Amino acid sequence: MRRLSANSVSLFCVAVLAAGNTASAQAETGKDTVRKRAPVRATGRVPASPAAARPARKAGPLMAGKAEEITVSSGLTPNGVSGRSAGGGMMPKQTDPFAKSGVTRDYIAAQAPATNALTLLRNVPGVVVASADPTGATDRMSVSIRGMNQNELGYELEGMNPSDVLYYSPTSSGWADTENVGSVTVTPGAPDLMAPTFSAVGGLISEKLRDPSHKFGGLLDLTYGGNNMRREFLRLDSGEWGHTGIHSFASFSDTQASNWRGPGGLHRWHIDFKAKKAWGDGNSISAFMSYNDVQENLYTYPTMAQWNAYGINYNYSKNFTGSNTNYYKFHQYEWKHARASVQMKFKLAEGLNLSVTPYIFDVDGTVQGGSTLNQNKAFLGADSASPLQFPDGSASSQVAQSNDTFHESTFGINSVLDWKKGHNDLQFGYWYSYINYAEDPTYSLPDAAGNASRWGQDPVLTASGAALKQWDAHVIQQTNTLSLMDTYSLLHDRLKISAGFKEAMITRTATNLMPGATYATGFSDAQPLPRVAISYQITPRDQVYINGTTAFREAAAITPSVDMFSSSTGQMTSRHVTGGMKPEYSIAEELGYRHYGKYFNLSLSFFNYNFTNRQITSSSLVEGTTITTSLNGGGQTTRGISGEISLPRWHHFTPYFSGQYLHATTDNNLASNGTYLPTAGKVAVLSPKFSGSIGLSYDDGHVFGNFAFNYVGSEYSTFMNDEKIPSYETANLGIGYRFNDVFFLKRPQLQLNLTNLGNNHYLSGAWGLTTNAHNTLATDGHTVIKGSAPTYITGGNFTGLVSFTSGF
Repeated sequence: MRRLSANSVSLFCVAVLAAGNTASAQAETGKDTVRKRAPVRATGRVPASPAAARPARKAGPLMAGKAEEITVSSGLTPNGVSGRSAGGGMMPKQTDPFAKSGVTRDYIAAQAPATNALTLLRNVPGVVVASADPTGATDRMSVSIRGMNQNELGYELEGMNPSDVLYYSPTSSGWADTENVGSVTVTPGAPDLMAPTFSAVGGLISEKLRDPSHKFGGLLDLTYGGNNMRREFLRLDSGEWGHTGIHSFASFSDTQASNWRGPGGLHRWHIDFKAKKAWGDGNSISAFMSYNDVQENLYTYPTMAQWNAYGINYNYSKNFTGSNTNYYKFHQYEWKHARASVQMKFKLAEGLNLSVTPYIFDVDGTVQGGSTLNQNKAFLGADSASPLQFPDGSASSQVAQSNDTFHESTFGINSVLDWKKGHNDLQFGYWYSYINYAEDPTYSLPDAAGNASRWGQDPVLTASGAALKQWDAHVIQQTNTLSLMDTYSLLHDRLKISAGFKEAMITRTATNLMPGATYATGFSDAQPLPRVAISYQITPRDQVYINGTTAFREAAAITPSVDMFSSSTGQMTSRHVTGGMKPEYSIAEELGYRHYGKYFNLSLSFFNYNFTNRQITSSSLVEGTTITTSLNGGGQTTRGISGEISLPRWHHFTPYFSGQYLHATTDNNLASNGTYLPTAGKVAVLSPKFSGSIGLSYDDGHVFGNFAFNYVGSEYSTFMNDEKIPSYETANLGIGYRFNDVFFLKRPQLQLNLTNLGNNHYLSGAWGLTTNAHNTLATDGHTVIKGSAPTYITGGNFTGLVSFTSGF
């Protein structure tokens, strides 16, 4: 399988951008001009703009305070802070006829620099973030929205789908460095019909990067603190390339930290690049590339019994004894991600616009675990592999490291043709995605110091000389979607009625080279996804909307497509599903209200979901290898209300509140061991009844700060509701001081971020869900279904980070 390098990704971006520059040069009749603003002195306050001074024009909801209290503008802060965002950047204005929330640069810049996109959303209504790392630099985490976990969400980054489309893993720590992120938006339940995703049953999370500056300059950020955290970030803005109209930036960061519990740590290298060219009326090309290489020692995932017995001291062993499978070096991973997209927008005629975004996504990964191999009792698939080729003189039983290596290459192209005529806006979209995926877990023996090869270079061999594997899978998946959306505006654009339809067509083929396994499997599926939405602007400040949407997703992971075997018994541990598992399908309705006024901003959303074949993704360790499976939860009904409110700036303070009430129940008894578990009417897993946050931001141009308190109610980790995660609270604080220009340094600042202020020890989420934790009597009245303990994610500790940031 051909894999893409970071260099080829860069060439992909530059080549398309250069082609666009040639086209624009032919189309332009004159040199591009950039509208310039008058220079502003680097002081704590800036004068009111002329527009704000006109008495005939009322201040908008984001400018409800006195004009002279505006403290900063994009020209004052090199890290992009404006000081004018509603809720301190936690409540940007929305107008779509769907529930929508997000965070902007004002909020993002006040967070710890290593924070990833999903962690940035922890205060948004309905979003629950379960992280194992206090810095937010790791992907050892999960996120859920309205009770739907991250494998049920869609993701978009600079016009592309940045996630693993087979496992639906976002791996958001590799998207972009926080300093380059302009905004992160979440649309729960009703994703954009034209977005390049089909898995967004629970909503869409979209991240957009800042645009390159029109002037040459840069940004330096140095961060140090708890858990031996060390991070350096450098960004350079090119300004205009000659007289081409192209502007770009490139950045690099290096992050290192120790695990806050147990031995080991994290090391991450990251590169971002973006270039943009705009010409004429509505024409532009924007090229984006990122490369991420992260190595990390894993944290343990305790059961409830282990948590109650050991708390945060249940960790992997620091020392290698020669036989312990829990040695920390056996439990680590490395992922290398390369992503690139080119967003092209063209005005074909008056009212007719075309956007085309080709993209590529490439990942090489390896995940390790510890296991024990018996030289004389080993199997390759269903066939005996004994005797294994161990070193001469070694014992017949050896501790081994499991190496789950995988390679994935994705190409996609998303296009939208938009025709606006009079009161009508008609959109037609087409998305194509091609995925080439290979995975073949092997084993390697450690040396006397406990070191073993991690990428399968020196595998344990069978008696015949073949590598001992658990499976040997190759998957090809192709996706085609056709979308049609029509919006009609009435009453001077106050009333908007839209209806749309998306047809998603997926074909997956898989092969497995293991003896005893079905060699080739596959399925094809087509799903119709209609929707309708109505919004009405009651006043310039008040809006109501109602919508009905549908969504679906195929089962996550490759387990439904390939057979898996135990290497110690030869027994099949997981059997493929002929024709594929039934896809999850949802029908949802929302009723919402928004107010952006002089005294407060408010957004409320009432929602109702009905699911069939609800897919719950769970993980477990099998002979040292992480196995991801999908559990069919049957039908489910989810109802609730979510909302957020922010108040205008008062003496530089901006408060923010968000909350959600959720009632989610399982509608069916779940099949188990030829009978059924009595799960009908039980509360759905990972669905806290109450969650919410309180935020407070401050910025006077020099002193700035951000405080957030989060509450997450208890969550069940089994379908039988016989075990749950206790409710928990966390609080985070960020404070800093922004100086005036010093020599060549532009607005240098010092910032302190404190995470988990109370050093609360808590379980933040579930890693492995089960149907029942304790032995349970089935519905037939005599069969006892054996219980299986769920496993959990342990929340991060108290950590302090100090950052120095400056433009130049």
